[in-house]
Amino acid sequence: MSKNYRTTVNLTITALFMAMNVALSSFGMPVPGGRLYLNDIVICLAAILLNPLEAFVVGGIGAFIGDFIFYPVPMFVSLVTHGIQAVVISVFSHKVLKNNPRLASGIGVSIGAVIMITGYSLGRAFIYSTPEYALLKLPFQILQAVVGAVVGMLLCWKFGIHELYTKITNSKNHE
Repeated sequence: MSKNYRTTVNLTITALFMAMNVALSSFGMPVPGGRLYLNDIVICLAAILLNPLEAFVVGGIGAFIGDFIFYPVPMFVSLVTHGIQAVVISVFSHKVLKNNPRLASGIGVSIGAVIMITGYSLGRAFIYSTPEYALLKLPFQILQAVVGAVVGMLLCWKFGIHELYTKITNSKNHE
């Protein structure tokens, strides 16, 4: 495969996931007592597929831009929290347990969920100067992290996105 083809494909896929993250971080589904944001699904899925730098761009910078456009108060919390979350998931998915990528990515998204919950809880306590507000939003952070991890894993492994991504990025027809 030519280097130009691979670079173009990686840039395109990273940009697509980043745009999806911006879009999904711009609105939340109303749930009793708050809102549920679905951008963690994209972050988890992209981080399983992409290398750590590309995952950071999708997770951290994508969430930062989404917040910057629609709700700028937590944008730096999103940059750091989702950025670290995405890098950790990517590192586990590509460097740990290479013989069992499903288990490795499962461990990665689990640790990523803890990072997201902890990062947003600490970030909210700092931004709004009240730990009570962070505790009030904790159930929504947990729900968002679990939904993101589970749906991201399902899309990747059960619904064939990993196989499709591998086929596209390893195509022999573009040499």
